[in-house]
Amino acid sequence: MDLAAGARSNRRMNDIAEFDDPYLWLEEIDGDRAVAWVEAQNRRTCERLCDAGFDTDKAALTAIYDADTRIPAIVQRGGQVYNFWTDTGHKRGVWRRTTLDDYRHETPNWDILLDLDELCDRESQSWVWHGAQTLPPAHDRALIHLSAGGSDAGMLREFDLAARRFTSDGFTVPVAKTSAVWDDPDTILIATAHGGDTTESGYARTVRRWRRGTRLEDAPIVFEVEPTDIAASVYRSHDPAHRFTLFVRTIEFYRAEYHYQPDGGPRVKLDLPIDADIDIGHRRMLVRLRSEWIINEKTFAAGSLLAITIENFLAGSHDFAAIYAPGARRALESWVNLKFCIVLAILDNVASTIEFADAEDGWRHRPIEGLPANSAVHVRQLAPDDPESETLLFDVGGFLAPDALMLGGPDAKPEVLKRLPPQFDASGLEVRQYEATARDGTAIPYFVVSPDAPPPEGGWPVYLTGYGGFEVSLTPGYLAAQGALWCAKGGAFVQANIRGGGEFGPDWHKAGIREGKKVAQDDFAAVAADLVERGLARPSRILGSGGSNGGLLVGNMLTRHPEAFGAILCAVPLLDMKRYTKLLAGHSWIAEYGDPDKPEDWAFLREISPYQLVEPGRNYPPVFINTTRRDDRVHPGHARKMAATLQAMGYDALYYEQAEGGHGAGADAAQRAFFHALGFAFARRTVGAGMSGDSRAPTR
Repeated sequence: MDLAAGARSNRRMNDIAEFDDPYLWLEEIDGDRAVAWVEAQNRRTCERLCDAGFDTDKAALTAIYDADTRIPAIVQRGGQVYNFWTDTGHKRGVWRRTTLDDYRHETPNWDILLDLDELCDRESQSWVWHGAQTLPPAHDRALIHLSAGGSDAGMLREFDLAARRFTSDGFTVPVAKTSAVWDDPDTILIATAHGGDTTESGYARTVRRWRRGTRLEDAPIVFEVEPTDIAASVYRSHDPAHRFTLFVRTIEFYRAEYHYQPDGGPRVKLDLPIDADIDIGHRRMLVRLRSEWIINEKTFAAGSLLAITIENFLAGSHDFAAIYAPGARRALESWVNLKFCIVLAILDNVASTIEFADAEDGWRHRPIEGLPANSAVHVRQLAPDDPESETLLFDVGGFLAPDALMLGGPDAKPEVLKRLPPQFDASGLEVRQYEATARDGTAIPYFVVSPDAPPPEGGWPVYLTGYGGFEVSLTPGYLAAQGALWCAKGGAFVQANIRGGGEFGPDWHKAGIREGKKVAQDDFAAVAADLVERGLARPSRILGSGGSNGGLLVGNMLTRHPEAFGAILCAVPLLDMKRYTKLLAGHSWIAEYGDPDKPEDWAFLREISPYQLVEPGRNYPPVFINTTRRDDRVHPGHARKMAATLQAMGYDALYYEQAEGGHGAGADAAQRAFFHALGFAFARRTVGAGMSGDSRAPTR
């Protein structure tokens, strides 16, 4: 079979629109021919990468992922805190609970509610935990979501916490993309793709009110959206002082309609900017703007957070109070809506600042005291189902600072509940922030974690990562894996905050979508070039790494900026932008990328579609493309087809496909460790010459 002949055809830019895809058969996820190709690729990759260093890294990663000293994430429901936990003895995990007082102890006395490993054995299924929703205020029933192999789609099952078993006559939905909320003890509101009533993006088109003892298909439809929309969804408030239901019509990413219905009252479509985010609680509506809004002769900038009582708004008032207004390099990352104040998590040049805005003091801001400086801080409610609770959890950390979990509130200085012990020796390492200059003159910040010493001759081996999409902010996070296996061995880790992310608010994101996606990708190349200009690295020692949208990013580094990199690590990627809308959830991302079926959109998409751009005779660096077979978000066909094409053209391209894991790296710690250890082995072999424990010369 001549794969090369097909791969070399139609590879010129003026032929892209008529590109004849020779590898469509690799889109057959479980097709015999496709799976045989994958298995051969996996063997080839393991033969290349699974050496003694790989085994050492895999063991180190497994120890990190399964460490008993990890901080158990908690949420309070009623009088107890709940946690889902995996370790060497529970690879799929246990759902458990204890009291907050007992949680403070070094070894809490956990009460196990559900052992997922035992359930997998009993049912001969590969279940992966995807969360539970309990029914307040008693929290004696739960809707549990279990994924088959880690995919987004999963089974919904009702669980009796007192009996510690799934209910035989309870709510159960087969594997599908499903969301549901409790309405009352015998009723749920459910949006599910089960049954085939879906949007073109593959998500639920309707919300049904399902009563216990009846069939799902007989449950009345209470809300529905258009087939061309992304999805229908629903939120239910159980606050005794303010019970309501919020139905959401998601038209596309960043555009939605909200329909508010108080108990006993009519449903009302909220007249708000269609691209705004909203949050309703404590009879207060918060509106976060993505675009400038002029209302009542007031102008509110994109990125602002506004407040008004829901009653006043429904009565016709638009007298919004501005709780937060963005700055040039400051953006609102998230917020928490408490009874008497709003907690604001702000990024100031990508560093975290937490402030309280007091409702009874004209929304005057005051900083929170007691949090460490120069750290990334994520804040959330301890008991989100309790409208009276104002207790907060602060997840605190930095690139070199192990995570800490702190407990505090508007009137309580944060105290440390748990602290993660160091996972690697960070002595002799430092963190610096630089700025690269983009082609249009925009300053692109990036962090460098490296030895606290001048770089060696030719620079450090650099592990450069980025994302640049969907308004996702990359903030400093503890480098448990990269710190132990890269920085502590003499390498540098670099995190680029390119356009398309949310680091500087909605406008920063908008600058990196659609035709701006090429701009965001060029930002990443500018960071790589800046590293060279500063003498921190040379191109042959820079690994470009990214996953998902970041996989599209580094796929374009391979095809558009190959001279800037020594290797490319491309995970769970989008790569075929001509067909992405036809593959799994791809249709839902048109707002981010554009519609390839429209000639005016394909005109810019063709310039960032690596699968169509790759051509023979170029000086591409080595590339490792990996994904998972159960990824039902980004189709594994993207990765498969790109690897096959590169290999047919004679390039050094490795491919590995994990059997499970969804849009991630595996269904349990062992699978994730194997997946990531392959990536580190590839990085060492390509750009890591001279690092501790490695004596190989660069391959390029």
